[in-house]
Amino acid sequence: MNQIEVTGEGTVSASPNQSMVTLGAITENPTLTTAQLENNTIVTSIIDSLTRLNIPKDHIQTVDYRIDMQYTFDEGKQHFKGYQVTHLLQVTIEPIEKTGLVVDTAVNHGANSISTIRFMNTHPEIYYNHALTLAIHNAQTKASTIANTLQVKLSPYPFNVQEETRSQTPIPYSAAQFAESKTAPIQTGALQITAAIKAKFAYSSPTGKLDGFA
Repeated sequence: MNQIEVTGEGTVSASPNQSMVTLGAITENPTLTTAQLENNTIVTSIIDSLTRLNIPKDHIQTVDYRIDMQYTFDEGKQHFKGYQVTHLLQVTIEPIEKTGLVVDTAVNHGANSISTIRFMNTHPEIYYNHALTLAIHNAQTKASTIANTLQVKLSPYPFNVQEETRSQTPIPYSAAQFAESKTAPIQTGALQITAAIKAKFAYSSPTGKLDGFA
């Protein structure tokens, strides 16, 4: 079968309706028990403050808890300094308008580590289906352009379509952007949701029949 194989891509924009932020406490002390106690006190305070903002407890999850030994170096010699305890929480926030308030509240209750904030859409399939339609049209346009250039007769419909990708690109938001504001500013922007396909079209010479078609 004579065939033309092309790729098609479609991208649509979507407004985010959910944010996720990783935040928590890092404490250091020569004594492990003290470092853990200080850390536990801060993290408990953070969690309590967020639940008072009506953040459900199942939207607050520990994503990192570790204990590291700290050392100093003097004249090439290693000296034990103490322990560092890290406890990070991943907080899922809806609506996203509360993101700034959540970050500020956590900081006011002892959080000293805030990672990049991400904005997402909880129903990407709606936008993805639109992007998929655009990808198919894009593939048809490419195949038609190739056929016209080669002066061959193209079947208007592909006989094989393969879905290649499905992606939603979260919007990163630097924690440093919150530094100078009493209430953290939110500029969410737009998500880019992309679909891509491979499509195969049958073709023949202008006077011949399409291979595989009557």
